[in-house]
Amino acid sequence: MKIAVDAFGGDNAPLSVIRGAHDAAREYGVNIILTGDKDIIEKCAADNKIDLAGIEIRHTDSVFDMHDKPTDILKSKRGTSLGLAMDLVANGEADAFVSAGSTGAIMAGATFIVKRIKGIERPAIGTVIPTMTDRKLLLMDAGANAECRPEMLRQFGIMASLYLENVEGINNPEIGLLNIGTEDTKGGPLQIEAYKLLKESPVNFVGNIEARELPAGVCDAVISDGFTGNVVLKLYEGVASNMMKLIKRTLMSTFRSKIAALLAKKSLYSLKDKMNYDDIGGAPLLGVKKPVIKAHGSSNADAIKNAIRQAKICAENDVAGKISADLQKIAADEK
Repeated sequence: MKIAVDAFGGDNAPLSVIRGAHDAAREYGVNIILTGDKDIIEKCAADNKIDLAGIEIRHTDSVFDMHDKPTDILKSKRGTSLGLAMDLVANGEADAFVSAGSTGAIMAGATFIVKRIKGIERPAIGTVIPTMTDRKLLLMDAGANAECRPEMLRQFGIMASLYLENVEGINNPEIGLLNIGTEDTKGGPLQIEAYKLLKESPVNFVGNIEARELPAGVCDAVISDGFTGNVVLKLYEGVASNMMKLIKRTLMSTFRSKIAALLAKKSLYSLKDKMNYDDIGGAPLLGVKKPVIKAHGSSNADAIKNAIRQAKICAENDVAGKISADLQKIAADEK
């Protein structure tokens, strides 16, 4: 199992990426190929006492900048650390891809370098968000496709279901459609038609889900167009971050509240861990021929390590192959 990792993707690269790759190689037994400037990678590892034994480095001194156009990854920026890692997956030298770099570039590279699964209109990002229960919720699409057609949402639902079954181990996952009401007549033309298609699809469709129900964990995955999904995701992140700050400020405001905070310290840390994306690792870009994992731009070493774990599980369970086979079966049944 070889996983190509963009060593210079993300705000904390290359140190966090190198450390995360080192930890993943030893904990999960995967072979890592780091792409990027060999001299910088080796110096960074030496300065921080990170053993690179067993980790391969593919050299390129070019980096995809966040200000570059996403489509540049297909031509002028193909030789960057991100582009090189994509090429390794596309030509079969690596089994999966991980990067905390530009979402747009990863989307473009996955679609046109790794390439879409036959029959998939557009790949989509599936992001796991925490809930008030032990149930985690997959939000899809979380930002790859601002504009969607009903058939695309249907495909997102099928891919989400297969991902949850094969990677998260959820039997017969419940799939909902994000909408402004629970009735089947709610929403615009996109939601109304997507509801009909999902209802007829081979997934456990539980109907429309309102945004206020998401934190309660009422289903295993919620389907949306990328624009709405990304707005929900960013609002979710903002509320969670500011709520933790508000709790801290309130508990530190008086002597009595400080004593209460000390007594509740263990529970408060548990709450903080529940909202921590580092344990999840990254978001899969579903609908392409090989596993592509987009890690958060501010990922630390633990997040990178867990993103690599996700990539390993996707590759081992052949999620892309199962999505392809399922779509072919559906197409044959509909003829």
